Amino acid sequence: MSNSTDKIWQIKDDPPSALWLARRLGISKLLASLLIHRNVTSPESAKSFLSPRLGALRDPFLFKDMDRACELIADLIARRKRITIYGDYDVDGLTATSLLVDFFSKLGMPVSFYIPHRLEEGYSLNEKAIRKIAAGGDTGLIITVDCGVNSLPEIALARRLGMEVIVTDHHKIPPDFEPTCPTINSLRPDSRFPFRELSGVGLAFYLAIAIRSNLRGAGFFKGRAEPDLRSYLDLVALGTVADMAPLTEENRILVKSGLSALMDGKRPGIKALLRVSGIKEDQTIATDDISFRLAPRLNAMGRLGSATRAVHLLTTDNEGEASLIANQMDSVNAQRQVIENRIVSESRGRIERMEDLDARRTIVLFDRGWHRGVVGIVASKIVEEFYRPTLILTLEGDLLRGSGRSIDGFDLYQALSDLSGLLREFGGHDHAAGVCLETERIGEFSHTFEELARRRIDPRDMIPKIEVDAKLSLESINPQVLKEIEMLLPFGHRNAEPIFCAGPLKVASSQVVGKDHLKVKIKEKGITFDCIAFGRAGSHPLEGKSVDILFHLGTNTWQGIESIQLVIVDLRVN
Repeated sequence: MSNSTDKIWQIKDDPPSALWLARRLGISKLLASLLIHRNVTSPESAKSFLSPRLGALRDPFLFKDMDRACELIADLIARRKRITIYGDYDVDGLTATSLLVDFFSKLGMPVSFYIPHRLEEGYSLNEKAIRKIAAGGDTGLIITVDCGVNSLPEIALARRLGMEVIVTDHHKIPPDFEPTCPTINSLRPDSRFPFRELSGVGLAFYLAIAIRSNLRGAGFFKGRAEPDLRSYLDLVALGTVADMAPLTEENRILVKSGLSALMDGKRPGIKALLRVSGIKEDQTIATDDISFRLAPRLNAMGRLGSATRAVHLLTTDNEGEASLIANQMDSVNAQRQVIENRIVSESRGRIERMEDLDARRTIVLFDRGWHRGVVGIVASKIVEEFYRPTLILTLEGDLLRGSGRSIDGFDLYQALSDLSGLLREFGGHDHAAGVCLETERIGEFSHTFEELARRRIDPRDMIPKIEVDAKLSLESINPQVLKEIEMLLPFGHRNAEPIFCAGPLKVASSQVVGKDHLKVKIKEKGITFDCIAFGRAGSHPLEGKSVDILFHLGTNTWQGIESIQLVIVDLRVN
């Protein structure tokens, strides 16, 4: 079983070009090294990275089919036909849906939205939903966000029922992909847009940019106000960070500006969401606040029921309604946590009773009483603890449905593709996927999945690795170093918060604080720093011992005085 004592520390080499880049930019060699570790290697790319500007966003018409989509939308606007936004039930899909609903409303267009029910309808377009939208009688166009690239039969049905379709989706393109409608996807091989990893809400934002530009050129805004697209950056930041899109290039620009928009709190729903999440009005909002406070609450609605209320929260102008929905959302999230903790506990118990656990490469568990809406989160927690590709499934009739999560180096989507003959449905990414199979096939599937993993996973790959940016002595830590590291904000996927290594260090004192945290004072050459190690109370007592530590640089404010604090990521007692 993996735990914090057997993680591999991978300390990166000092880049040979760091000194050259530092001199060209007038920055420290440490900051230059951190940039190079993030594949920012030229003075030009470094300047863009350190000073992201909205003006540097690329032309939306570089996307294949963007021009066709805009022409189709302009025609619908001219004919005053209703547009229905069809989204996904996760934060990326909810924010993308909210963005376009608000945008078309500001254009004076009749617009509605449809979010499928996770448990009753599943992901993406479905026949029942298409027929329900068509039955309304006045929808002329369906625009998908964060879904649709694999939904050719449903697109064909919509068109037979008299509705046009535009797909915006950032998921993998099928191998035999032949679009039957305008399809905006940055992964299309014929797309000229150079950045390939926009989120669903990022694509929706680019669609809005293109539509506004197209309408402006046609004189649509003569005598009327243009929508201010900067007002949607809070939604773009929420969805991009929640979907773990890499915070590089376009995403970095959008999220950096979007975090500022979140702090402005101009959207009543965001303001209410911040309040129930315990984020104060004057607090700086970080990407971690999105990942661990805001996103779980937005996701909770779709996990345990319908996500429709989340779109109402993000689009309402009424503060009373926003407060009501946010409170409901907070309550549902608390229910989700209780359900999730129970399933994690039951899963952990089963795993620890496995006699062959040490030899196993995979974990596959199922139970009739497990809630399908939370099994993906459970799988993530099991992978974090036991570090093996994991599938957590729930029994529904004669079918098993659920989610999987993987480890670095094992492509879960490819593995499921190779085992597709045993599955009824599957889909997802390298690290996360959803599956459905007949109950009677679970034994054969589990065995074959394990055998496939044995061929592809080296035992050394089953030890978690922590990438360390640099060794840093205590005497070199000062406010200027902290200030330079903050120039790398916002942190997230592919721009992780820098991790440093120091030691051996003498522990002057250690004490348990809060529920399960450890407060440590360390010394080196007469220099002392306070440290906090979250969830590491089990390491106490450390006083008088020699340790090596991995840490982030942070700040702590006590009685109005701010000081540098080391946030311990991992430690080893010498």
